[in-house]
Amino acid sequence: MANRIRELGYGECQTLLGLGIIGRAAVMTPDGPHIVPVNYWTVRESVIMRTTPYSVLGRYANDAVIAFEVDSLDAARNSGWSVVARGRAEAVTDAKELSDLCEEITSEPWAPGARSMYLRLAYAELSGRSLSAHVLTTGEVDGRR
Repeated sequence: MANRIRELGYGECQTLLGLGIIGRAAVMTPDGPHIVPVNYWTVRESVIMRTTPYSVLGRYANDAVIAFEVDSLDAARNSGWSVVARGRAEAVTDAKELSDLCEEITSEPWAPGARSMYLRLAYAELSGRSLSAHVLTTGEVDGRR
């Protein structure tokens, strides 16, 4: 069967974004674009990343428009999907909001060291595509294969 590429709807993108653990944040630096692999969490239509204030994300993503991508590939089935979120990122500094995030985010970043800066990407755009040699079922989109 021929591969089929299909645009994903907003709800499908949200569901798939919520399944991931590792994604890539793309930010513009004075030296050009930079892509950083990060752990992430989805909270209330936002992507949350923990970083340090002195990292590439900490220095250049705060109060800037960035892109974030997460995807999954099944090479054996010649299928996969990719979701891109785009919008303005901002450091979460409100004490109450930080406390709420700490309650919702129960896992730690994989990168070593203290990651005290919570960076929120409240996405203004969410898009995605699936590549499939077969039609995805609702169970596959929901992660229940």
